[in-house]
Amino acid sequence: MTNKDRAFAGKVAFITGAGSGIGRATALAFARAGASVAVADVSEKGNQETARLIEQQGGHALVVKCNVTQTDDVKAALDKTVAAFGRLDFALNNAGIEPRKPAPTADYDEEEWNRIIDVDLRGVFLCMKHEIPLILKQGGGAIVNTSSGAGIIGIKGSPAYTAAKHGVIGLTRAAALDYAGQNIRVNAICPGYIATPMMDRFTGGTPEGHAKVVSEEPIGRMGQPEEIANAVLWLCSPAASFVVGHALVVDGGQTVQ
Repeated sequence: MTNKDRAFAGKVAFITGAGSGIGRATALAFARAGASVAVADVSEKGNQETARLIEQQGGHALVVKCNVTQTDDVKAALDKTVAAFGRLDFALNNAGIEPRKPAPTADYDEEEWNRIIDVDLRGVFLCMKHEIPLILKQGGGAIVNTSSGAGIIGIKGSPAYTAAKHGVIGLTRAAALDYAGQNIRVNAICPGYIATPMMDRFTGGTPEGHAKVVSEEPIGRMGQPEEIANAVLWLCSPAASFVVGHALVVDGGQTVQ
């Protein structure tokens, strides 16, 4: 790699949901760009594999187990990050879960509602609550929160996920206004159908389920985690220095229809 390729050399990134999919791809991308990366997930096995892949390509990784619904877990993971690397510059708040099964709003299970809101929305809030003071100590940085296409359109039979992902965008915009004057840029990413383990669960892992998802993508395929990672790194880079409070849709045209 050239020095130009290592645009984030000396910087530190904290990534939740780093054990697979978009989180793993973004962790690897930050490491390739020279950043030290704290990989945070509830999956110890997935976390360890992401760290192994980072180290295999010559990067620096810290494994931190983190349940984003627990404020003490989040704070401890971030404290370990700063203890290991000395600073925090970037965060991707990406940990999320999908609905177990669709149901109309009036029939939606309250426990399922709470489960999804707790991880997909409250988890983002707790992460930012503890990340922002650490980033302020460095004089600024960037945060990206993972929303979804479901954050800008309604999804039939999925009121909790839709509400959570819309909420992530609202939370992102509020935080962006709170800290734009202190050199922290907060934005959101809205992926479409991306080829991840979550998508395998969503489609049932069948050719028919896969074909149905692809049929809803105007580009004629699912996206790759690396394509979202590229967008996240751009949002964190000086190239996006005037991008604040934006929800960047990367979905192959799915929500344009």
